[in-house]
Amino acid sequence: MRNLLIILPLVACLTLSPLLSQTGPAFDMNERLGRGINLGNIFEAPSEGEWGNPWDPDFCRIIAELGFDHIRVPVRWEPRSMEQPPYTIDASFLERIKGVVDTALEQGLHVIINMHHHSRLLNDPEGQKQRFLSQWEQIAGYFSHYPDSLLFEVFNEPHGDFTPEMWNRFFPEALTRIRATNPGRIVLVGTAEWGGLGGLRHLKIPDDERLILTIHYYNPFRFTHQGASWSSGADAWLGTRWNDTEEERRAVEDDFKPALEFSRRHNIPVHIGEFGAYSRADMDSRVRWTTFVSRFFEQQGFSWAYWEFSAGFGIYDRNRGRLRQELADALLRNRAGEPAAATGE
Repeated sequence: MRNLLIILPLVACLTLSPLLSQTGPAFDMNERLGRGINLGNIFEAPSEGEWGNPWDPDFCRIIAELGFDHIRVPVRWEPRSMEQPPYTIDASFLERIKGVVDTALEQGLHVIINMHHHSRLLNDPEGQKQRFLSQWEQIAGYFSHYPDSLLFEVFNEPHGDFTPEMWNRFFPEALTRIRATNPGRIVLVGTAEWGGLGGLRHLKIPDDERLILTIHYYNPFRFTHQGASWSSGADAWLGTRWNDTEEERRAVEDDFKPALEFSRRHNIPVHIGEFGAYSRADMDSRVRWTTFVSRFFEQQGFSWAYWEFSAGFGIYDRNRGRLRQELADALLRNRAGEPAAATGE
């Protein structure tokens, strides 16, 4: 009995230690991030307004009043910077992004700014490496005096010639440039192979307690991207439904088992930087899927940012100037409830 009394506390400690170790500044920030939304199709367009969704400062007020905690701002820096050394970013564009950040902070929102759609880096990583590092050195320096409610995300969805091995080399170098002027700022690190769960197996995390892992999630892809013009063959997927059955829920849960294990093993919190279902899916299915995955992410302790506010996936119809209330409720208010009965489809 005495030996058993000694062993039981030891077993309890071993069982609980992965959970107890998940503390620190990044976990504190991830809790603060909570629920967010992307300002997509605005500043990651080749030029602002080119994709029919120009910036409106009132967006931040609407987002804050709905109850979101943060925004993610995808930014295409490439065409707004010099192609040759010293790779200077256009001062007026930096001022433009500063205006977005300031507006969001005034509304009490946290802000994530990233690097999005850097096509030359994706096609020629080694040739564009110094430009990439210089851009982050400039961005970090420009915003170095900002509060910790501004976060940096180094690169969106490395893929193609920007291989996992290269990403594991480039990220720490960019982080070093950032840390020179922002030693305490929280930085998000994504995965190669398009930013999804599949890239986790390649990712190496530097020794830095101020990192958050960010993952994008669009499964099942034939549902979330049906009819999307940029996805080959997507018109054939039209009519795909998500019925919220136990089997469909289990597929989501199984998808995230590696992420939960990765988070425990590396003591790093998780942010779902993108998830959403495109507007050509039926609204009832979109609401069911969005409700379930949002509540699931929260149950795991993940923060999240829906893709996106006011374009093809959006919760806000900018042409009519009104909210798609059912989607907003799915994100912020609906409970998942019990799964639906299998349909036999």
